[in-house]
Amino acid sequence: MAGNSFGALFRFTTFGESHGPAIGCVVDGVPPRLDLCEADIQKYLEKRKPGQSRFTTQRREPDEVKILSGVFEGKTTGTPIGLLIENVDQRSKDYGEIKNQFRPGHADYTYWEKYGIRDYRGGGRSSARETAMRVAAGAVARKILGDGIKIRGALVKIGTKEINRANWNWNEVDNNPFFTPDADAVPVFTEYLDGLRKDGSSVGAVIEIVCSGVPVGLGDPIYDKLDADLAKAMMTINAVKGVEIGNGFEAAELTGIENADEMRMGEDGKPVFLSNHAGGILGGISSGEDVIIRFAVKPTSSILQPRHSVDTAGKDVDVVTKGRHDPCVGIRAVPVGEAMAAIVLADHLLRHRAQCEGWNQA
Repeated sequence: MAGNSFGALFRFTTFGESHGPAIGCVVDGVPPRLDLCEADIQKYLEKRKPGQSRFTTQRREPDEVKILSGVFEGKTTGTPIGLLIENVDQRSKDYGEIKNQFRPGHADYTYWEKYGIRDYRGGGRSSARETAMRVAAGAVARKILGDGIKIRGALVKIGTKEINRANWNWNEVDNNPFFTPDADAVPVFTEYLDGLRKDGSSVGAVIEIVCSGVPVGLGDPIYDKLDADLAKAMMTINAVKGVEIGNGFEAAELTGIENADEMRMGEDGKPVFLSNHAGGILGGISSGEDVIIRFAVKPTSSILQPRHSVDTAGKDVDVVTKGRHDPCVGIRAVPVGEAMAAIVLADHLLRHRAQCEGWNQA
């Protein structure tokens, strides 16, 4: 199966299935002599791992990462970094009844038609279990970016319920199970999701990623634009159906006067933007403003309510998906979105240095 690698200079490849013995990835292109240990990666995996609240799947996975290669005495060596996480809480029997059925909204049918075989246990390769390795690779990418670039994600909408942006407080994100910056939205989200759980249904969400401290100049025209690569990165995340940068689709409702990010010279002799409708990217190249990405996650396709479908024999069936599933898979997409943003920025930072730094600019 092709399509398991992402990135140019900073590149990672994932492997493994939801109910296999392990999942893992190989991260290549990492500069040597960077400090790196398991704890540097584990702290981000703790944010993504399942079973931390009743609003996520109750599958109990410690997600303990092991560094297999590419690090010696706490430093990266410049060689490929191998990372592995063992699966310890598979319950494959939950999927025995639907092994010959195509779950609506899942990749079951398309995988079957394309390859003529599929791992029906938890979705196999198409499972969101794979995203743990993206988070691990993203932790390595953050080492390249350094402390000057901060990447933070937040859930801003669940179904029809959304936050009040006037209440935005980054300190609240880690204080609730939704990773939301609005404390007042927590009881609203709680009641809403509890009702959906009781109904055996699910709901989608919108995640916002804010990247601060991004230097001017990352990204290349025309086909390697920073926003294009960010959009692709987010679209590769399971269940993501839409991405926008800055004002995104709202920009279509604005006039040119309203949408223009005006500029003035700052005291340091560099231009200052008076607004950031563009989301920190102009012409595919970072402007120095915050890079802002939002992506929409569809409702979890595995639900307890019966849905019409067909099976591998071509018969009509009603599918009920048992097992442990997120009523809102968008919640755990927050750290995954952060990781993919870090990966793209690290890749473009290395590409920018390779092309532009050290050359005579006169």
